[in-house]
Amino acid sequence: MRFPPAFLDEIRARLPVSEVVGRRVKLKKQGREFAGLSPFNAEKTPSFFVNDHKGFYHCFSSGKHGDVFDFLMETEGLPFGEAVERLASMAGLPLPEVTPEAAAKEERRRSLYEVMALAARHFEETLQSRLGAKARGYLADRELGPATQQRFHLGYAAGERFHLKEALGKQGVPVEALIETGLLISGEDIPVPYDRFRDRVMFPITDLKGRVVAFGGRALEKDVPAKYLNSPETALFHKGSLLYNGFDARANAHKGAQVIAVEGYVDVIAMVEAGFGATVAPLGTALTEDQLQLLWRMSDEPLLLFDGDKAGQRAARRAIDIALPHLKAGRSLSFATLPEGQDPDDLIRRSGREAMAEVLARARPLAAELWARESEAAAIDTPERRAALEARLNDVVGAIADETVRKHYRQDMNERLRALLAPAGGRDGNRGSWQGAGSGWQGGGWHGGTGGGERSGKRGGRDGNRGFARGRETGFGSVGGEIARTALVRGPLAALPRNEALLLFCLINHPFLLDEAAEDVAELPFANPEADRLRHALVAAHLEGTLAENGPADTLAQQFGATDLDDLSRRVKGLANPQMDWPAYPNTAKEDARLWWQQRTALHRKAYALSRELKEAERSLGEDPNEANFAWLRDVRERLSTIEGMEALVEGFGALSGRRAVRQV
Repeated sequence: MRFPPAFLDEIRARLPVSEVVGRRVKLKKQGREFAGLSPFNAEKTPSFFVNDHKGFYHCFSSGKHGDVFDFLMETEGLPFGEAVERLASMAGLPLPEVTPEAAAKEERRRSLYEVMALAARHFEETLQSRLGAKARGYLADRELGPATQQRFHLGYAAGERFHLKEALGKQGVPVEALIETGLLISGEDIPVPYDRFRDRVMFPITDLKGRVVAFGGRALEKDVPAKYLNSPETALFHKGSLLYNGFDARANAHKGAQVIAVEGYVDVIAMVEAGFGATVAPLGTALTEDQLQLLWRMSDEPLLLFDGDKAGQRAARRAIDIALPHLKAGRSLSFATLPEGQDPDDLIRRSGREAMAEVLARARPLAAELWARESEAAAIDTPERRAALEARLNDVVGAIADETVRKHYRQDMNERLRALLAPAGGRDGNRGSWQGAGSGWQGGGWHGGTGGGERSGKRGGRDGNRGFARGRETGFGSVGGEIARTALVRGPLAALPRNEALLLFCLINHPFLLDEAAEDVAELPFANPEADRLRHALVAAHLEGTLAENGPADTLAQQFGATDLDDLSRRVKGLANPQMDWPAYPNTAKEDARLWWQQRTALHRKAYALSRELKEAERSLGEDPNEANFAWLRDVRERLSTIEGMEALVEGFGALSGRRAVRQV
């Protein structure tokens, strides 16, 4: 065969069918496909469809069907060889040499795929054997059980230096093939080649046809030089051109799943197991241009989800620079950031799928991420510095190759810049100061000094609302200074809420409440995952009959078998105030504790419902910053403030506990 299959696959991977067909047929996006008039028959109603995810076109009027090679041969009458040459040129690929050596090399590649399949099977079997007990324990700790291990074909490389070499040697695999696939380490100074992966959990890496081409290995010991070790570059594997889980993600994307890129193998697995099936990850490197093109072939707007640390922020900003030159109409990126110190695996294990869905729902478009990057540390207190920010924005936007997209980005950045330099507080007409009344430039955003949406001074009322909305539109601060401090922006792993802590403190000191209302306790809406975990532990201990009436706060570790719960109970106690919250303390009479509990849980449920409404109001304001949405947000916040400050009035409350009769709970 003149053209090796791998070369033809590379052309197909680099050239979406819509790009090739679109040079001849005017296509219009329809869902996950493109539609246009048939190039084979005259027609008025489109019957010609292109699907980039599956890599083919289909013409219903003529019945013709094929890939990019077929299209050129059908429409231009080219022979196969010439069609390949034309498409190789479009893809920027040099033609392979037509020699006996090249044919032998291609045959060699096919045999190497078989070697990698054998290695993957060996690692899987080793994981499930006696040798894999430690690795299975590690995976169990990460909540990656047998079903997950099987689904992702996880394995284990034994600690011996020649374990894989000897096992595959018995199956007839020569040492040269193991070296060529990167499974053995060899060199002039190494007399006997030995296994590259030793005492590591193994993650097989496949190409877009589902064939194993490499491995990622996670060390089980702490004192090894590399926590993660990937296969080296080989004839089968080019790490900058593939994505972990790319094969399965592409299939799920075609079914409508959102395409998400995360940073690590375990993060991908956690996301997929949580229901985000089109999740992928780069292979031990920052996102490359080739990997970005793979993402775009799966989705017009993939989402990049980075860890909530400085490294994650740097990765997001590098991705912006890679993406800008390749943006096209309808093709972009969105960005989501995890709570600081968390990765997807952490968040899902501790807080569940809903917490991750909330993070994804707050994703920002590329334009907003670009603006945040360029403006967050900008100094704008002098004309020269404002001019420098403008020049920098122009330079960055100039990298966009598509003229139409570049025009709209320039317009978008100019609007954000104008809003930044002319906030609702306005310019001081007498002094020319760039600081509005009660407002100031702080770390990339205007933060109002008067709260709510109205500015102090003359620009209140209607103009104040408009200024608030404009602050959200420009992207400096997620939706304004005050909203940036709400639970929606802080995320589900913020500090332990005081009211949730007080309810738990009361249960710890008054276990009789669990006898009377265990089901109600189990159904209380808790936003904080730590509080929720302690609540479930208390309910479980009650159901098992191990929750002691006397001094339970001192024995949580013994009762639950988890020392961190003991520490958490102390933190809960630290948030209680003996003067204000005395009904939750141990010496309170049962009737007083019961009445306090009933009133407090009722207020808690109302506050939780209003908090959910607050998130919806914030999201609506972010999507459509008009005065009606701002009024809704302000109304919800006022109702929430009223609930949070509400105290029930009960005659004689506290008398049974030996306190002077008071009226407030």
